[in-house]
Amino acid sequence: MEKAEHSVMEPVRNVDIQQTRSEFAMGMKVFLQKVEWFFIQKGFVLFGLGFLLGRALILSHLTPFAMPFFAAVYMVRRDRAPVALMGLLAGSMTLSISNITYTFASSLLFLILFRITRKFQKSELKAIPYFVFFTTITASLAFDYIVNRGAVTIYDGAMAGVEATLSFILTLIFIQSVPLFSISKRKKSLKTEEVVSLIILLASVMTGTIGWSVYDLSIEHILSRYLVLLFSFVAGATVGSTVGVVTGLIFSLANVASFYQMSLLAFSGLLGGLLKEGKKAGAAIGLLIATLLVGMYGDGDTSLAKTLYESGAAIFLLFLTPPALTGKLAKHIPGTTEYNQEQQQYIRKVRDVTASRVEQFSSVFQALSNSFSGLEDKMNNEEEEEREFDQFLSNVTEKTCQTCFKKDQCWARNFNQTYDLMKDVMYEIDQGQVPLSGKTGRELEKHCVRSKKVQDVISQELTYYQANLKLKKQVQESRKLVADQLLGVSEVMGDFAREIQRERENHQQQEEQILESLQEFGMEIENVEIYSLDKGSVDIEMALPNGNGHGEGEKLIAPMLSDILGENIIVLREEPAAFPSGHCQLTFGSAKAYMVDTGVAHAAKGGGLISGDSYSMIELSASKYAVAISDGMGNGERAHYESNETLSLLQKILQSGIEEKVAIKAVNSILSLRTNDEIFSTLDLAMIDLQDASSKFLKIGSTPSFIKRGDKVVKVEAGNLPMGIFYEFDVDVVSEQLKAGDLLVMMSDGVFEGPKHVENYDVWMKRKIKEVDSDDPQTMADIIMEEVIRTRSGEIEDDMTIVVSKIKHNIPKWSSIPVQKYKRKEKIS
Repeated sequence: MEKAEHSVMEPVRNVDIQQTRSEFAMGMKVFLQKVEWFFIQKGFVLFGLGFLLGRALILSHLTPFAMPFFAAVYMVRRDRAPVALMGLLAGSMTLSISNITYTFASSLLFLILFRITRKFQKSELKAIPYFVFFTTITASLAFDYIVNRGAVTIYDGAMAGVEATLSFILTLIFIQSVPLFSISKRKKSLKTEEVVSLIILLASVMTGTIGWSVYDLSIEHILSRYLVLLFSFVAGATVGSTVGVVTGLIFSLANVASFYQMSLLAFSGLLGGLLKEGKKAGAAIGLLIATLLVGMYGDGDTSLAKTLYESGAAIFLLFLTPPALTGKLAKHIPGTTEYNQEQQQYIRKVRDVTASRVEQFSSVFQALSNSFSGLEDKMNNEEEEEREFDQFLSNVTEKTCQTCFKKDQCWARNFNQTYDLMKDVMYEIDQGQVPLSGKTGRELEKHCVRSKKVQDVISQELTYYQANLKLKKQVQESRKLVADQLLGVSEVMGDFAREIQRERENHQQQEEQILESLQEFGMEIENVEIYSLDKGSVDIEMALPNGNGHGEGEKLIAPMLSDILGENIIVLREEPAAFPSGHCQLTFGSAKAYMVDTGVAHAAKGGGLISGDSYSMIELSASKYAVAISDGMGNGERAHYESNETLSLLQKILQSGIEEKVAIKAVNSILSLRTNDEIFSTLDLAMIDLQDASSKFLKIGSTPSFIKRGDKVVKVEAGNLPMGIFYEFDVDVVSEQLKAGDLLVMMSDGVFEGPKHVENYDVWMKRKIKEVDSDDPQTMADIIMEEVIRTRSGEIEDDMTIVVSKIKHNIPKWSSIPVQKYKRKEKIS
């Protein structure tokens, strides 16, 4: 007995439930793919639609659905038009022989007219509704003429016109909705007109079920309520009520006795959509409530119990509908949560692909930079120098020792002594000691029988050796320059990729708190979206209803946000409403903690019109400000071109996001490679951070700058050669912490070295800057320029430029407006 129990229980313990589920899911997926292939790709779903539309009637005897459906299928999928025609004929056969004859004759007439006039058509899609109209009215009148034995009444003509008009309208609708059933690969979203067209098509198809019943329950009532339930559950009250109205209207045209169904369907669609948060049960409750309320006052011939049974059957079908189908349908209808998620997923995918491509380019540039840097590191070693020297000695010995009878004695028996002696001779000749020093000369005379020839050959080869070393050094410097520039580009692209991937942060709680604070103050705010709350980089967007440009954002909202967030907030952008009842979009951001006022004074040599000096004030970003002066070599138009070109290149490179040192090196390489002429330019650059007033000074061959703080004057200088002389040079960066009220004085050499009969320019310039009482930058620039020119008795002997910048706190135009304490940043962090 124990053995029997063991043999029965053992297999159950080894069942793999997960594998079974996986196999079942895979089987269902394959089954659904085959079903889709059979119905959609092969077009057999068109047969089913055609069958129901072929037997659908309007006003008891009109059939306006068949011809538009056949024409729409003929235009969209011409290869499946015969399948659709067979379905229409099969459906018409269920009505009468005359209906199938009429359907076949009208379809044949349409094909004949369309083929005959095809070469005269400019647009088949625009012409197809008119062909349907004339085909329908012609076939209807001809059919009435034959049936009535040569008599056509006014009533027959009116009905033919009504049927042709309906066919015209339905053709336009079916052209929009038929592709949804005949094309397997559809776009992700449906337009509003496509959704409405789909509803009309489905309602028209369901009219073909009129007269069908199961256990005395009407099939059309069950299907119509199921359709309303499905759309209200998926898309909400708006679409649900629309489906109910459209379906009820079409049913009432097909059967006047079903007119009250429009109220039931519309009301159930509205309630089902409002209760969709309760999932399928909520939509079902909405249908039951609508059935009870409308059923009490509905058609007296239909019992309330029967109506409830039909609604129950529709609810049963809703619960049988798989979630995958409702989710797939929701993704195509605008306004649904699934649709928005699908759109966000698509946008995120595009963003990730773009960021990935940018990162790939960044990696390529970084790899190239590492490659050039690796070559440079490999070349900078002692082995390379030894190899170069050995090659130099090889060239010398080839011309001297190769044919000497003492070759073996010198290079085989006394190699080290000969090698060291040749190195000493080369060193002294390289240092210009010709003739050689006494000791080296005697050793060479004693050791070598061709000492004079060896000295001459070493002097000759040394020229080529030095030229080769210089060339290799230039190549090495160029490699390093290219490596730095490639690395700079890689960093910029990497930052750009990270910026692309940065999503809007989730600040739902903070958005509600800010919205509540503003509304309690009396401001009417439609929407608040927070992208960043980081100190110094706040980014908030708001929508104001009925925005009329009275400055509410600048005067009220921004001051309140300043108090809430604990920093100055200003309006960065304002987009007024496009129409009177529209919304005004406002973008708020952090204000700069500091601002810079500048004053400039400049003069050309001899009072001319063109100065060789150029200056620029550059807004690099929301928190970076640059002041630059460039002095081209010499005077006149050429010097002006060089200095202006230097600043123009520097501005473009800095605005691209590349670091200052790399940008200056890039400009230097461009200037040095662009021309063989000895045209150089200096650069005096000050980078000021407007959030903390920290500054960086990069001086390339320029004169010192001065910072005036109260009664103190501080000199800022750095030693770098002018730009354009060498391919590669190191840039010295001097950092200084500025304060509000500081005056930064930058000048060209024409101003700094301009005073006549002055021994110490630093002391003289410090004294003059200190003596200026005004703190206005323009006044100080004018006074110093005037003092320099006066020392020269009014003569201007060089181009002169002076730029004075004043650092001061950025005081907002409107002060902050206090709000309740619990709304402050402690709660909004």
